[in-house]
Amino acid sequence: MSRITLTSVAATLALTSAATAQTEIDLWHAMGGALGETVNAIAEDFNASQDEVVLTPVFKGTYEETLTAGIAAFRAGEQPNIMQVFDAGAATVIGAEGATIPVQDLLAENGVDFDIEDYISGVRYFYADSDGKMIGMPFNSSSPIMYYNEDALDEAGVTPPETWEEFAETTAPALAEAGYIPLAQSHLPWIFTENFMSRHNLPFATNDNGYDGNDTEILVNNDALKAHFSALTDWQDAGYFKWYGTGWGDNQTPFEEGKVAIWLGSSGSFGGLAQKDLGFDFSATFLPYWEAVTTEPKQTFIGGAALFAMSGHSAEENAATAKFFEFLTSPETQYFWHKETGYVPITEAAYELAQEDGHYDRMPAAEVGIQQLSLPAGENTRGYRMGFYVQIRDVMNREYGRILTGETSVEEAFQTIETEANQLLERFAKTQG
Repeated sequence: MSRITLTSVAATLALTSAATAQTEIDLWHAMGGALGETVNAIAEDFNASQDEVVLTPVFKGTYEETLTAGIAAFRAGEQPNIMQVFDAGAATVIGAEGATIPVQDLLAENGVDFDIEDYISGVRYFYADSDGKMIGMPFNSSSPIMYYNEDALDEAGVTPPETWEEFAETTAPALAEAGYIPLAQSHLPWIFTENFMSRHNLPFATNDNGYDGNDTEILVNNDALKAHFSALTDWQDAGYFKWYGTGWGDNQTPFEEGKVAIWLGSSGSFGGLAQKDLGFDFSATFLPYWEAVTTEPKQTFIGGAALFAMSGHSAEENAATAKFFEFLTSPETQYFWHKETGYVPITEAAYELAQEDGHYDRMPAAEVGIQQLSLPAGENTRGYRMGFYVQIRDVMNREYGRILTGETSVEEAFQTIETEANQLLERFAKTQG
């Protein structure tokens, strides 16, 4: 072959390579098992939908392990393009100046339409700043809801309680008489603290629940919350409530085994429950509220995690991240995620698509989390923003366990939580300059 021909072939190959070059980005996440398989499926669908970007999802362990790995990588200048950060760790990432690109800015800079009103009510502002700008893209979003064994309630001749007064006076005694443990729940800080405050529209912390400043103090040492935990101890003594430990599955498993009639868990648990042969019919409804505290219960806010666009990458990679976020928030992708996992679809359009497809006609309980997130909002319902909150949750779990095992009183436990939490918040404020 002549030199001219060889040169021509080389030039053609170079042009072809340039034309087909793809921008590669990575997503570090904490979704294991079936959830991880669904994340991989979304990545495969995104990669197949276009030929400009290749997304590689990387499982990094638990939420805490993923956050720790991400922080270490950022310090080394090796951060991923996208990192999943759970609710309790959000303040750490948002407070790290220059660590992330606000998702709202990222989308706008890359020509992707964004309107925060497109997102369902209880999702919009949890990962936003004090001005309402969305910083992290809500991803696996869920709300705590009340699951119940329909067969057990029918046997006891009761309906799901709307209020805690109804539970204590009617529901629990009947279920106990029928041979069931009436109530268990997973994650005391999330359900019986954070969302207790939202459901009753009570302030969780100063500075607008931490959104408006770092010199924040927690407000859990209040009469309503202490009265609720006093009621829990009374119900435990009466056989109306049982705490199986801090592990999520410790409390979910007895419900699945038919021993517990009512379990407070995550709307994101629906997909897994629906796939199991429980031996009984189950459904779900809203979290009860104390009528003595409010006659106008409000929405809950989301738990789970968000995806953060990490800074320090090229404009091409940032554009690729924006392209993935656009795909991820499409109605079709959100509906797929919702059906497969039970997590709520984060946009109104995806919710409407699920309704139009008859998803909730087939599975009414799958809609409960979204309906609860769409209840009327209040000044204390958008969420919280507190640094070192992972450690604060640890303090809560420790003290709640001590209450329920009789090692301390409700009054002493909440004083300890308040003291240690505010010490942690003060330390965090110092890191923010």
